[in-house]
Amino acid sequence: MNDVIIYAVVSLSAIGIAAAIILYFVAQKFKVVEDPRIDEVEDILPSANCGGCGYAGCRAFAENLVKQGTLEGFYCPVGGAEVMSEIADLLGLEVEVKEPQVAVIRCNGSRTNAPKKINYDGPATCAFAHNLYSGESGCPYGCLGLGDCVAACEFGAMYMDEKTGLPVVIEEKCVACGACVRACPRGIIELRNKGKKSRRIFVSCINEEKGGPAKKNCSVACIGCGKCEKVCEFDAITIKNNLAYIDYEKCKLCRKCVEVCPTNAIHEINFPPRKPRPAKVAEKPKEPVSTETKS
Repeated sequence: MNDVIIYAVVSLSAIGIAAAIILYFVAQKFKVVEDPRIDEVEDILPSANCGGCGYAGCRAFAENLVKQGTLEGFYCPVGGAEVMSEIADLLGLEVEVKEPQVAVIRCNGSRTNAPKKINYDGPATCAFAHNLYSGESGCPYGCLGLGDCVAACEFGAMYMDEKTGLPVVIEEKCVACGACVRACPRGIIELRNKGKKSRRIFVSCINEEKGGPAKKNCSVACIGCGKCEKVCEFDAITIKNNLAYIDYEKCKLCRKCVEVCPTNAIHEINFPPRKPRPAKVAEKPKEPVSTETKS
């Protein structure tokens, strides 16, 4: 009986040792040696895991960046230029300087400018409402006001204005991750360069309807009249599908387009107040010159 037990123990031990040896060689054969620089790059990143870089978190960003061996096409919006420069120094690469960006709301269809025509009574998500109807104001392009963008922001950089019914971006907190852009089913949120002194000019409307229908639903809708395009000296404005668009790369912030817009659809942000134009002084009528001669 003892011999049987000893035989069983020895046999099992031998099988275990053989399996361990096999597993060791298999592990050595198929092991993946990870570049230690991946951990170093990940440590530099802000660990926001917001997906604004286009990858599923900071780890994936670091892995792909080190694997590609170039910074082209890679940018961390949360860390910005400072973080990218630090990564470039670590890897011995050159980094392209990129202008900081911020989210802007390209809709001004507030409750005053775009009054309600119907009352929505359904799930309080923009994604659901977008597939169900045009919107309470009747504008098929405007903000639905249910806050999907605010819910998507992980940095507390947005809130819904109870008075206007529109989302508001807190510029100081916005990291331009793009989460709000992706969350909006209407596409009214855009990432634009912050601009010099945080000054920006953009068309706060994406309505592609013709002037009449657009104005019917919203008093400040762009009507595609083309006045802004004509006055722009820098070819920064284009009219397409009854809608004006300002290219922030070409715009020189001269504000001439703002002055000529008949519906106030063009917004100027963080500019000083305009100086009032001096009133014209009426000229006194000239006294008639007498043609009579003394006798």
